[in-house]
Amino acid sequence: MDNKELIEFEKLIGKHFKNKKIKAPIHLSGGNELSLIHRFKNVKKGDWIFSTHRSHYHYLLAGGDPKYLEQEILKGNSMHIFDNRINFFSSAIVGGILPIALGVALAIKRKKEDRHVWCFVGDMASKMGLFHECERYASGFDLPITFVIEDNGYSTNTPTDEAWGKGKRDVVEYYSYERTYPHVGLKEWVQM
Repeated sequence: MDNKELIEFEKLIGKHFKNKKIKAPIHLSGGNELSLIHRFKNVKKGDWIFSTHRSHYHYLLAGGDPKYLEQEILKGNSMHIFDNRINFFSSAIVGGILPIALGVALAIKRKKEDRHVWCFVGDMASKMGLFHECERYASGFDLPITFVIEDNGYSTNTPTDEAWGKGKRDVVEYYSYERTYPHVGLKEWVQM
């Protein structure tokens, strides 16, 4: 699917919404077509795609059926599309896909499958603690997952910088040491 087809699909959904054929929220994409087309060149058949409430482009670029997607959106399912034919899962819960995507990546590694997980999140979700825990775990255990942060500068309608500030990232100091005592106790059994 090329950028013009993506744009036309979103215009069609916008038209349905304006004509009151969709009785649920929709979250349309726009302006990120070429960036996504570039990234999806690395997605192989059999890979998993985890997406957000703004999932239409991801689904279509993953090889999803445009007619199926349109019907799901018309039924009010725009924010939670699932299609096991192409290993596609999305959720409206901000950051909700992160641990699921991580678990799938761990399963792929344990099964020694030649697959990869692509997990898309917005810039605000990437500021959450859950994102950092999942990214750290995936990195620490060399899991087959790529987190793609889609930064449009907003969380809903609040500029991300207003929510998190633009401050420098020098508020953390790190040091290491060799501990004297175990996690609990004295390294010996004590009778109470």
